Amino acid sequence: MMSDQIQNNSNGKINFGDDFSMTINGKAAYGSTTFPVINPATEEVFAYAQECSSEQLDEAIQAAQKAFTSWSATPIEVRREKMLAMADAIDANIEPLSKLLTLEQGKSVTASRMEIQGGMDWLRRTAKLEIPEERKEVDGSIATVRHIPVGVVAAIPAWNYPVNLSFMKIPPALLTGNTLILKQSKFTPLAMLKIAEICRDVLPSGVFSVISSSGSIDSQMSSHPGFAKVSYTGSTATGRKIMESASKTLKHLTLELGGNDAAIVLPDVDVKNVAQTLFWASFTNSGQICVATKRIYVHEDIYEEFVKTFVAMVGTVKVGNGLDEDTVFGPVSNKPQYDRVVDLIRDSIDNRYEILAGGLPSETRGFFIPLTVIGNPPKDARIVKEEQFGPVIPIVKFKDVEEAIDEVNGVEFGLGGTIWAGNTEEGIRIAQRIESGTVWVNQFQQLAPEVPFGGRKQSGFGSEGGLEGLLAYTTPQTIWTKISK
Repeated sequence: MMSDQIQNNSNGKINFGDDFSMTINGKAAYGSTTFPVINPATEEVFAYAQECSSEQLDEAIQAAQKAFTSWSATPIEVRREKMLAMADAIDANIEPLSKLLTLEQGKSVTASRMEIQGGMDWLRRTAKLEIPEERKEVDGSIATVRHIPVGVVAAIPAWNYPVNLSFMKIPPALLTGNTLILKQSKFTPLAMLKIAEICRDVLPSGVFSVISSSGSIDSQMSSHPGFAKVSYTGSTATGRKIMESASKTLKHLTLELGGNDAAIVLPDVDVKNVAQTLFWASFTNSGQICVATKRIYVHEDIYEEFVKTFVAMVGTVKVGNGLDEDTVFGPVSNKPQYDRVVDLIRDSIDNRYEILAGGLPSETRGFFIPLTVIGNPPKDARIVKEEQFGPVIPIVKFKDVEEAIDEVNGVEFGLGGTIWAGNTEEGIRIAQRIESGTVWVNQFQQLAPEVPFGGRKQSGFGSEGGLEGLLAYTTPQTIWTKISK
């Protein structure tokens, strides 16, 4: 149990024992039942989370609606202060939170610490953003355009970065005057439950609630008339279901969905440097990143050198239990995702694609998959066309850049991508032709709360970050005033 693995804190910090209560209306809330949370490194149940009932969901929404009246009227400067105090309170508990996140998600403690620190950075920087107000003189009148909060927001982040993704949703919602109810994945509910507990004395009751469920209330959240907006990060299939159920009450939506991000490597690059960089772009968090590089297209002139350098990197890092100090990459986070990635590797083996490194996992405890590199599979291979979301990467040889662009754009997704070019201007020209919401040139996975991030095609719509992401939690209100003569 938790108390055996994480020592309780003292000096006024939160107690990280076995009690993982929900936070509803600023108070601890318990369900009539619980569900198990599994450590992906051991496949053992190490804690239990509360099962939120329909009645408790209603209670949380009613509390949020009541709190919305005063929170939305609170001066933005005060809302900023509360948000910054929230970040300080979480920072004071970062070490036990990091260990807890590792236990439920699998990544190393170092990676967990970086995730939580990144979430707090996003919170603090978002708190500094300004909500614009525009005044125009039009046809003898003054038109004032304000951006007002939509109401109660449902935030549903994914399990791969449960804290970071939550804090791409919480700050813009709160800054703009909304109240928010967050429900984490059943695989990774615990860190955010503790964070909500930490914040109970920081934010007014009802402003920020966190509930947990193994799935029993998921469909109710997207259809519930009490929510004005749903912000979801996860699979395209689930995003479609949320969009359908949310349509019944015309909810505002932000959907950040699947991706099959590609890298194009031109022949004029520093091959060794780019190969080593793309290794991390592909395998960080065991490949479980929405904008991880998931397929690499390398020009034939440098293909052999690139592959040699890339594969050599595999032997330099440890895949293991995230609690071990020397672990770099942990297990895949849950059994369904583990099975999916293994199926893609098995399909590649059955089709006799070249396995340059890794392959099928050994039969040991834990959802561990070796870092796997597949050499030049055909264009229509499943490992090329489908999103693997795990530690396996195909490296595809190309001769003509036009061919590579066509292949990159020839999938249903359009989230991110990278271009690697010795000539930066050429890299930018190619980037402008990639059908993705974000394209990086000679770098990867940089995001910022001041800059919008979102997808095209089946990767969703709406933005996280930037003015666009901030205003996605508002609706415009125009006030016309006649100019007196």
